[in-house]
Amino acid sequence: MELLRINLEQYELPKFWYNITADLPNKLAPALDIHGNPASLDDMAKIFPHTILEQEVATARYVEIPEEVRRIYAQWRPIPLCRAHRLEEILETPAKIYYKYEGMSAAGSHKPNSAIPQAYYNKLAGVKRLTTETGAGQWGASISYAGQMFGLPVRVYMVRVSYDQKVFRRSTMTAWGSEVIASPSELTKAGRDALAADKNCRGSLGLAISEAVEDAINDPNTCYTLGSVMNHVCMHQTVMGLECKKQLAKIDEYPDIVIGACGGGSSFSGIAFPFLGDKLYDEPKAKNLRCIAVEPTSCPSLTKGVFTYDFGDASGYTPLMKMYTLGHDFMPPGIHAGGLRYHGCSPIIAQLYNDKMIEAVAVPQLATFDAGVQFARAEGIIPAPESCHAIRVAIDEALKCKQSGEAKTILFCLTGHGHFDMLSYERYFSGELENYDYPQEAVQKSLEHLPKIEK
Repeated sequence: MELLRINLEQYELPKFWYNITADLPNKLAPALDIHGNPASLDDMAKIFPHTILEQEVATARYVEIPEEVRRIYAQWRPIPLCRAHRLEEILETPAKIYYKYEGMSAAGSHKPNSAIPQAYYNKLAGVKRLTTETGAGQWGASISYAGQMFGLPVRVYMVRVSYDQKVFRRSTMTAWGSEVIASPSELTKAGRDALAADKNCRGSLGLAISEAVEDAINDPNTCYTLGSVMNHVCMHQTVMGLECKKQLAKIDEYPDIVIGACGGGSSFSGIAFPFLGDKLYDEPKAKNLRCIAVEPTSCPSLTKGVFTYDFGDASGYTPLMKMYTLGHDFMPPGIHAGGLRYHGCSPIIAQLYNDKMIEAVAVPQLATFDAGVQFARAEGIIPAPESCHAIRVAIDEALKCKQSGEAKTILFCLTGHGHFDMLSYERYFSGELENYDYPQEAVQKSLEHLPKIEK
């Protein structure tokens, strides 16, 4: 490909990812096995190659981005930083609203920022096949695209409710050569058990993870890939925030507020962590910085969950991670922001939230679609349902500025376009969507099944 022989010096691409674990005031609690002992890399090597595990436990503040990865990044990066002038005018706010539009990637979202390096490192380690899960389909599409870039076949376990709702994302994965399986499926014990308990099970990200992990464990030539939550994924996504910092510096700007949607945490970490690094370093410009993680009221892991050890999947195949969780067997309602239907969050985000370094807010489904439509009519971009969560809070913060008269600078991550989500928008326009506030009693019931760590 001629594109792969480009001169990278012509592109203002970051040369390093930012690893915030090097700067955390309180270090992360270690992953544990069921006996309460620190999980070994040998245990994790059953599903991840050593090349990925080296990044997962990296202690360096900056990790070099391989040239092969940067060359593929250059197909769509760097991405322009946009100012929402028309939205500001409509809101009559003194605030400046900036957004990083990640829908310019081939997969239409921010997810290739991690899919490309994950495929590269698996190929480097000699892996022959990849498995993964996907909710809304953005990660599944991204790893399918990345698999094609490096000649790796991919099997995607797609949460059943999204498999039915997001037909075109499923077709996109197939177009890039992936095998897409509705989860729960009959291919794995985890899937068969779920179907035996409920033949109409709509699935969850935790359950789809179990199926993908089980598949990888049973094939020595296969490794598992994950689109969020883990340290290396959060680190890969910092290309977004690093680009933003450089772009804002060119116009002598710095955000007062950084906002990102938060399910597992990949988009929030990518946009926020490079700025949080300034705050952790006591940079004067970041002294009053606020970083807000936005989640749906139907899956409120940060705002209603508990900070404790839990499995990352429904069947208990993964090590135990300390995070805010709703319980690993949490079965979410079928909201249309499928990428945010996860029972927990990144341990890094959980630690930052527990240390009060970041904020979290839960927003209802209808309010997010209201915001997405308002943004589309002002700025022309139809956002993905996940992105609408960040837009909702960006608008809310801009309206607070209108009331107070403060001219704050607001930055949010527009994670991707909603072109494959138009059936969701159609349901919104026809009044078929509804809000769902996950009840506290349901959270408590799910938390009853938290793992009992043996001592």
